[in-house]
Amino acid sequence: MLERLHIRNYRVFNDLTIDRLSRINLIAGKNNSGKTSLLEAIFLLSGGGNAQSASNANILRIDTFSLNEMASEISETFWKPLFSKLDMSRPIEITGHYKPLGQLALKIVSERLYPTELSLDRASDASATNLSAERSLTFQYTDPTGQTITGHNSRFGTRQEQPPSVPFSSTILLSQITSIHHVNAVQLGVLRKQKKGHLLLEALQVIEPRLQSIEDNSSSGAPMIWGDIGLPELIPLSAMGEGMTRIARLILAIASTPNGVVAVDEIENGLHHSILPKVWQVVATAAKQFNTQIFATTHSFECIEAAHKALGADGFLLHRLEASGTENRCVTYESEAISAAMRHYMEVR
Repeated sequence: MLERLHIRNYRVFNDLTIDRLSRINLIAGKNNSGKTSLLEAIFLLSGGGNAQSASNANILRIDTFSLNEMASEISETFWKPLFSKLDMSRPIEITGHYKPLGQLALKIVSERLYPTELSLDRASDASATNLSAERSLTFQYTDPTGQTITGHNSRFGTRQEQPPSVPFSSTILLSQITSIHHVNAVQLGVLRKQKKGHLLLEALQVIEPRLQSIEDNSSSGAPMIWGDIGLPELIPLSAMGEGMTRIARLILAIASTPNGVVAVDEIENGLHHSILPKVWQVVATAAKQFNTQIFATTHSFECIEAAHKALGADGFLLHRLEASGTENRCVTYESEAISAAMRHYMEVR
């Protein structure tokens, strides 16, 4: 479990330190305070020096289709915003203390892919300039033993000097992706094989009490999740609404990331405030079952209030991110402060 985190020069973070983390962490803050960036930083750290992370659609905040279509523009268009104030001369640094491994450190450096060469042939000057402008991201990961693993990513591909050493598994769920894919059906199959399929069923029944059973099958030509709500036929889970698909993806992500971290953006999206306490209960149950640490962002006071009601003030930590100019700050609310905030409707979002 991550116990501490320090992020420097990543997106909106010039320098951010979070001194205390728990199993369930709720991240609040105004727009552009860095809530999603925090999730991304944890995902990058979990890669253990895997330079391919720089081409991950979740990190670049684009869909997979756009990623494939615009591969030649990635280094300039999408990598520069990863660096605070677009300053690629300063390395990104992400460090964290992970129990029981110890201190983990990742440095991401932007380097020129080719050195600038002076040519006597004026006709070749333009091509030489173009080549020298190409950039690569170099990932330097240091594990708790002091071993360094290095990888490089450019528009020409990824090159690892040593295989990545993944310290912990992680899954990131962004707010704009809510549909159920065949991967989720496969995840359900694995969960059912472990005789734990009831965990997903019970979670979904919070939203749809009529749901009698769920199953994964390929009758439509591809693996899908289907549900029985008492109609003459099963219906696709995706046809039951955004809330159902969002909860399904979250619980399946937790089950598929044992002993790791699940980061979910805007966890309350698609969910009515009245069921949020029960949602937090099933999330906490799944997280404990699979020993998974949760990082969830929110804009909703109702979501924070529901977590407090379901888990108690000691059952989670609330972190409020604040950004002002070049200064970043994280205010972590202890259990007494959370209770007081809920009683007096204090602004903690």
